[in-house]
Amino acid sequence: MCSSDLAFVLALAATSIASLASAQGQPAAQGQPAQPEVKVVTTRLGGNVYGIDGQGGRAAALVGPEGIMLVDTQFPRVTDKIVAAVKELSPSPIKLVVNTHVHGDHTGGNENFAKLGATIMGRAELREQLLNPRPAPGNGQVPPVAPAAALPVVIYDKPTTVLLNGETVHIVPLVPAHTNGDSAVKFEQADVLMTGDVFRSQGFPAAGVTNGGSYLGTIEALTKLIELAGPNTKVVPGHGPVVGKAELVFHRDMAATVRDRVAKMLKQKKTPEQILAAKPTAEFEEKVGGPANFIPQFVNGLIAELSAPKKR
Repeated sequence: MCSSDLAFVLALAATSIASLASAQGQPAAQGQPAQPEVKVVTTRLGGNVYGIDGQGGRAAALVGPEGIMLVDTQFPRVTDKIVAAVKELSPSPIKLVVNTHVHGDHTGGNENFAKLGATIMGRAELREQLLNPRPAPGNGQVPPVAPAAALPVVIYDKPTTVLLNGETVHIVPLVPAHTNGDSAVKFEQADVLMTGDVFRSQGFPAAGVTNGGSYLGTIEALTKLIELAGPNTKVVPGHGPVVGKAELVFHRDMAATVRDRVAKMLKQKKTPEQILAAKPTAEFEEKVGGPANFIPQFVNGLIAELSAPKKR
């Protein structure tokens, strides 16, 4: 998408929008305990790019006189707090939002920001799943259908560049990994890479298989993220501390090592129970950390994908 095409689409979208809700983002129902107060904190990552921590996956803001660009929107109940926090950084309006993937802790505030005049960008697969929600990984709950205003109106299927506030923003579609509609966002001048949930700096890979995700694809996507990162890049995961390229390489190499161990045991005709009992992740567990249930999910996911018939 060239700059002139993007400018036209943004202007059109801003006009049309003028006219994912998550249960976790709704006010507490009558008789239910009130949700704890959420504090939104911004942290400068580099240049004019700031991380946003509140409720949900980590978001980010590129600020400046030409308007503000957000990466992800967290849950709807914190929209006002995000707006207030960003206004402390810049008085400019929020013009653009790009979603790294479909899950509600990254897209839940879309509708609110669209109603404030922001244009939503995302992949076709992400938009399709907002319209036709699938069971959430883990709890199996099906989110509600997203309202029209929450949907991306600028759709990309190839690497796309946005020029804003002196920053070159590269939006990079990834292979099916955490979901089938993942994107990475690289701020070139600030040297900041937003990974969404394809990479968590704490915890084993978590592929949302019900959302078209893939454990094998996650390893491939991590390799792409490594290509996007430079020696001093701040790598900003959807969850977990901000790290550098070395940690990204470690997680990719760890995942590839576990994949190869599982593949070897499958060739030896070992059962899933035997493979889990062999603990192919054991040497990495202390360093990787994260939720304990991610370990069997990761190993079982690799078993399933490596055992699946090859597609012709």
